[in-house]
Amino acid sequence: MSRSTTPYAAPEVLDRRDGPYGEVVLRRHGELLQIIANGCFLMDTSDGRSERLLMDAALDALAPGTPSPHALIGGLGVGFSLAHAAADPRWGRITVVEREPAIVEWHRQGPLAEISGAAFSDPRTEIVAADLLAYVNETSATFDALCLDIDNGPDWTVTEDNLGLYSQAGLASCARVLRPGGVLAVWSAQPSPEFEGTLRNAGFRGVRTEEIPVARGVPDVVHLGIRPG
Repeated sequence: MSRSTTPYAAPEVLDRRDGPYGEVVLRRHGELLQIIANGCFLMDTSDGRSERLLMDAALDALAPGTPSPHALIGGLGVGFSLAHAAADPRWGRITVVEREPAIVEWHRQGPLAEISGAAFSDPRTEIVAADLLAYVNETSATFDALCLDIDNGPDWTVTEDNLGLYSQAGLASCARVLRPGGVLAVWSAQPSPEFEGTLRNAGFRGVRTEEIPVARGVPDVVHLGIRPG
C-alpha cells in the first residue's frame, strides 16, 4: 500500500460502497487515485515502488530455475503488484485474492483499469473474490510465492480480523499453501522487528527485510521468509 505526500486540493469522491467489511471509497486527488476503507487511507497511485519490490523480491528469493512459478497476491489494491507481475514473463501464473467486490469492479470497468487493464486480460491472471485468511485456511492449491499487501503492515491492520494472519498460527496457514522453498513476502509501511521474530518462530528461514529508500521519514519495507524444503 502506497502513501501519498503530494499536496493537492480537496479530493473528489468517485465512488462509495458499503462492502462486506465496511465502507470503501475511491477518490481522485489531483492526478492520484486513492482507496479509503472505513475512513482509513489505504493506498494511492503516487508511486508503486514498494509494490514492485514486493513482487521482485519474492521472485528473486525463489530457488534458481524454479519452473513457471505461481504467485498468490493477497490484496488487489490499486493494482501495482498485479500489473508488475503480469509484465514479467517469468511468472507462470498469478492468482489475486481480493475480498472487496468494489475494488475488483473499479479495476474491471472503473478508473483503476488504467493501471491493471492489461494484467486483467493476461491469461495467467486469476482473480479470486475471498478473504485471504479464509482462503489460505481452505484452499487445496499451492504456490511458489505468497505476496501479501492487505494491510498497512503486520502492526497496522485494516481490520482486527486480519491480526490473526500475522500470528504464528496465521503464518502456519501461509506456509501450508507454499511449496517447499516457497517465499512469503509481506508489505509493510514500516519495519517490524517483532514480525521478523514471529516469522522465524513460525519456521521460516532466510528471514530478512528489504527497504525502499526515502529522503526522510520511515521507509516502506518488504518482509521476506522462505518455507524450508
